[in-house]
Amino acid sequence: MPRLETVDFWLEAAPGPLLPQVRSALAERGEPLRWAITAVLPAADGSQQRRRLRIEAVLLQIP
Repeated sequence: MPRLETVDFWLEAAPGPLLPQVRSALAERGEPLRWAITAVLPAADGSQQRRRLRIEAVLLQIP
């Protein structure tokens, strides 16, 4: 039987478009029903390289 699961995790984003990276990270954990980026930490050197994103989501887990 499918169940809902809430998750939050940090994603170290590579340079480039964020949406494919977020979707890929979510797909590894389940079927996303909704999600949000709730925090962003810039790279230590202040560049756009390797930003850290906090992702919160509700996932559908299908056994």
